Amino acid sequence: MNRSWYPRSLTIVVAAMVVIGASSPLSAEDDAAGTLRTAQALFYNGSYAAAATLADALCTTDAESLPACELHTSSLLFQLRRGMGEAPDREKAFAACQACPALLARFLTETREAQGVARARLKANPDEEKTLFFLGKVDLNYVWLQLGILGKKTGWDEYWEARRSLDQVLKASPGNIRAKVARAWIDYIVDTRMPRGTRWVLGGGSKKRGLQAVREAAVASSDEFVRAEATFALWDMQVRERDFPGAVQTARGLAIAFPDNVELRKFVATQTN
Repeated sequence: MNRSWYPRSLTIVVAAMVVIGASSPLSAEDDAAGTLRTAQALFYNGSYAAAATLADALCTTDAESLPACELHTSSLLFQLRRGMGEAPDREKAFAACQACPALLARFLTETREAQGVARARLKANPDEEKTLFFLGKVDLNYVWLQLGILGKKTGWDEYWEARRSLDQVLKASPGNIRAKVARAWIDYIVDTRMPRGTRWVLGGGSKKRGLQAVREAAVASSDEFVRAEATFALWDMQVRERDFPGAVQTARGLAIAFPDNVELRKFVATQTN
């Protein structure tokens, strides 16, 4: 494992833990918000295990903690993705990853719990956009695990729930950037990963529409981590489309914002040497 970021990340985690436990004039909500932003910074710098540690401490059975729960499942998902690598045989890749069984078990448990919290909240507040979004996002993490990482054609109940939830959010708030990016991934994946004859069964998709949506989201005025999510999505799609000049430009911008991200630095170095 590359340890170039580790001392700095560990220092951030320890500092955040001290803040959580210390007496402070800030409210518990302020402390939690600050810790969540630290976890987000770690996540986008590629320090997924450290991000998971902080997000896990904030994830409870309270619906207000769904942002932390979503980040926790995302951090576990990206640890699985890194651990399994890009080998085409996904079963062998999983078997060769010593940490992956425990990561998978934890991911599945955390996903079920977050889904349960969100669904219970929506029974009482069916139009609550924040909860609809996070249910959709947690569902998509599960779909991406099955389809993109484990290589299994399953998770369709979660797919439809995510699609309905995100469409409901965007109908009420077309400018919701995070929902727009998540919905763009549905369009892109359905168009590029599903057989032509089954795309209509999944409601259709369009990689062109997905790419356009993330391009717009990446330059929209927004919170730094909302913009980061959109820009990383753009980078990922550019790589998938083999638009390497565009992907290098996007990666260079991301590397300025997140200098500890080893994958960004490696990608830029590989493509420019």
